[in-house]
Amino acid sequence: MAQLFYMGGTLFMGILTSLLVIMLAISIYFFLSITTGKAAGRKNFSHQLSYIKSVGLFTMITGILGQLIGLMTAFKAIEQVGDISPAMLAGGLKVSMITTLYGITIYLISILIWFLLDLWHHNKTASPM
Repeated sequence: MAQLFYMGGTLFMGILTSLLVIMLAISIYFFLSITTGKAAGRKNFSHQLSYIKSVGLFTMITGILGQLIGLMTAFKAIEQVGDISPAMLAGGLKVSMITTLYGITIYLISILIWFLLDLWHHNKTASPM
């Protein structure tokens, strides 16, 4: 796992990991708010839950940006060298997709957490019939 972190580039992988930690911290805060009942008193709590999705989306976009910057750097190096083997090109493309895959994975996790917390909040605050 650490090897993928370094292969993806420490700058963007570090940013993505930081965003993952931020998203998890926000999720824990909302989880505790629902558990303690503080969420029931808030009028716009469902809207605030969307912050989890927003951080996840920002993470996915940052991962795509990391891939594009990596591809630009790789294409510049290919342009300077000239002729390269297809295997080397495929290896470079594989490495460039690490940040995108990591960003999309974090986004999927954020969507899942948001969905579960939103469902739990609505079930807990729904009035009995």
